[in-house]
Amino acid sequence: MGNSASVAGRACFVAAVGHDPNLVTFRGDLLYEFRIQPSYNLAIPVHPTVVTYPKTTAQVAEIVSCAAAQNYKMQAYSGGHSYGNYGLGGEDGHVVVDLKNFQDFTMDPDTHVATIGAGTSLGDLQDRLWHAGGRAMAHGSCPQVGVGGHFTIGGLGMMSRQWGMSLDHVVEAQVVLANSSVVTASDTQNQDIFWAIKGAAASFGIVTKFKVRTHGVPKAAIQYQYTFSQGDVLDKVKLFMAWQNIVAKPNLTRNFSTELTIFQDGIMIMGSFFGTRDEFHKFELENDLPLQGLGNVAYITNWLSLVAHTAEDYLLRLTGNVLTSFYAKSLSFTADELFNEQGLVTLFTYLDAAPKGTPTWWVIFDLEGGATNDVPVNATSYAHRDAIMWMQSYAVAGFEPPGFIIKRFLNRLHGVVIGNRAPGAVRSYPGYVDPYLRNAQETYWGPNLARLQDIKTAVDPDDVFHNPQSVKVNSLSPPDPGSHDV
Repeated sequence: MGNSASVAGRACFVAAVGHDPNLVTFRGDLLYEFRIQPSYNLAIPVHPTVVTYPKTTAQVAEIVSCAAAQNYKMQAYSGGHSYGNYGLGGEDGHVVVDLKNFQDFTMDPDTHVATIGAGTSLGDLQDRLWHAGGRAMAHGSCPQVGVGGHFTIGGLGMMSRQWGMSLDHVVEAQVVLANSSVVTASDTQNQDIFWAIKGAAASFGIVTKFKVRTHGVPKAAIQYQYTFSQGDVLDKVKLFMAWQNIVAKPNLTRNFSTELTIFQDGIMIMGSFFGTRDEFHKFELENDLPLQGLGNVAYITNWLSLVAHTAEDYLLRLTGNVLTSFYAKSLSFTADELFNEQGLVTLFTYLDAAPKGTPTWWVIFDLEGGATNDVPVNATSYAHRDAIMWMQSYAVAGFEPPGFIIKRFLNRLHGVVIGNRAPGAVRSYPGYVDPYLRNAQETYWGPNLARLQDIKTAVDPDDVFHNPQSVKVNSLSPPDPGSHDV
């Protein structure tokens, strides 16, 4: 494993955390493997050289100064759910700032703006907001995800059609930059930094604290789940088309959220409707949902029960915080890129016949749009403001790295989808990283990439904040070839 005494800058890092041995560990230390956070995706093992656990923003600034002086690359670790393990650097040799000690939480009783530490998990966040006057905000379902990455990549969730994404709620952030300065970023201060961290923060600095706007919690909602396990290709096409005809309606109520998941044994349609039972039944009749009288429908009047129910669904499907080896991809759809019938026939024919390399795979089609589309594409660095639906595909290989067959299955799946829809730019969600993606930066940030590169060159010219698919400095930014698809 090596001798930790030889780690460059060791004394500097120890001093940066006040000489507290509990706040830093080095690769080569006897207890290193027990103290660092494990790789979330076991297919991509990552070994940082230095992992720090600061307690203050001033300590973070000192750690950044040490790393820059020794030419290390850095990343922040909040919840650690990056599919490429980018919170640990995504490759060996990084300095990691684990934000677990940043648990600040206060609520302004007049403005209902919450101050939140960047190490907070989504599960703790929803509890703290609820107990601070029955407040809430839009965010994802997995309770172990950390806000440090979630708030700065996008943050899609159950309430996004009504309230926007998590990053749309951020009104101010405290950020440590590559020169170790600490700045406040908002619409009125350090506006370029604020724009960049709302979609691509891992390339620009370490956010230690957020101020976010909040909402009063909804009074009640319907949660529904329907599973279909029978039928041939044409039956599945008919079901998908009926669902897509609803989500494609330009004036679809924002009170309705839904996703369709294809898996080994069938199709599941699930989601929420914010309203009464009678209003949901009227919605079903008006939209000719092919679901009436089937599946499970629950009327929930307690907000924490509602989000817990959603998290349970997530955990059952995605295994939550269980470490495994997997491959995943994502793809956005605009209103002009939705499937026609022939495209769906091709999709389901491929899914029925293709070798997959695993029985544990699924493809999610998730309705977005609504408030996420209200924001102009150039208002934040997050660029997918015209997306009304996301496709997420996953294949799990257990505790062994995903092999050739699994990656080929998902890559060809995406090829089938792209080849059978209207021509357009291929875009992927930066929160669902694909470490093997070609031209990753262009795919994640699209028309906003050029401005991101200009800001990166100005504030981090030495590329201190780096992972394998981060925004590059202009002089270092030829097209990323990625790895060859299989």
